Amino acid sequence: QVQLVESGGGLVQAGGSLRLSCAASGGTFSNYAMGWFRQAPGKERDIVTAISWNGGSTLYADSVKGRFTISRDIAKNTVYLQMNSLKPEDTAVYYCAAYSGSTYWTNIDSWGQGTQVTVSS
Repeated sequence: QVQLVESGGGLVQAGGSLRLSCAASGGTFSNYAMGWFRQAPGKERDIVTAISWNGGSTLYADSVKGRFTISRDIAKNTVYLQMNSLKPEDTAVYYCAAYSGSTYWTNIDSWGQGTQVTVSS
């Protein structure tokens, strides 16, 4: 099972930017799709964005379209989440996830430990 470690969270003012990173180990990174999820206090964990094994296909939640960008660097075994124009409602713990297959229509196989993102108004 692949291990995932997120980094890059923190406190930012509304309108600011953050870039999250998720380093993968213990598996063949290029074989599986990756995703970012988030969970705000008292709410369910929801998908934010996902990317296919080769980066050729992506999906975004409506709430982040045009503001967030997912990308992956196969050479570095890392997936990134660039977050721009952040809003207070983006405040949540962000989790990196590895899917069990090459597309994001497969099951989640592994989760990272999460990283807190707080956006102040």
